[in-house]
Amino acid sequence: MVKTPADKWKDTVIKYRKQCQKILQVSNSVRYAGVVNAYGRTLTGMIKPNLKPLLQSEDFKNELFVISTLISLRKDSVSSVGKLEHVILQHQKITILILQKNNVTYYVSLNRKEKDLENIVSSIKKAI
Repeated sequence: MVKTPADKWKDTVIKYRKQCQKILQVSNSVRYAGVVNAYGRTLTGMIKPNLKPLLQSEDFKNELFVISTLISLRKDSVSSVGKLEHVILQHQKITILILQKNNVTYYVSLNRKEKDLENIVSSIKKAI
């Protein structure tokens, strides 16, 4: 049986969702894991149970748009500086980890107090 484009899309989203679940299991410090397309639209995302989101819905959409714009603009410099490995944004309350793979962006928020960030980044890269 031939898969329709809708079936292929559904399978892709399920794959991303499973990856987000793996990311959430990497550490207790992981608050949120999501996958965003090149236009800043969330393909899937999940917050750790019993946690309250820090951003309102519209603020979060704006955050993802800014991140996707940053990633898109960086594509032109890949030949000069190399492929982007990851981005870490340190805020007063949380740390944001941004990874890119296969034209999608993984957006992960972590508790700010996490001390072993390097190992978490490595584990998340293996999960995706």
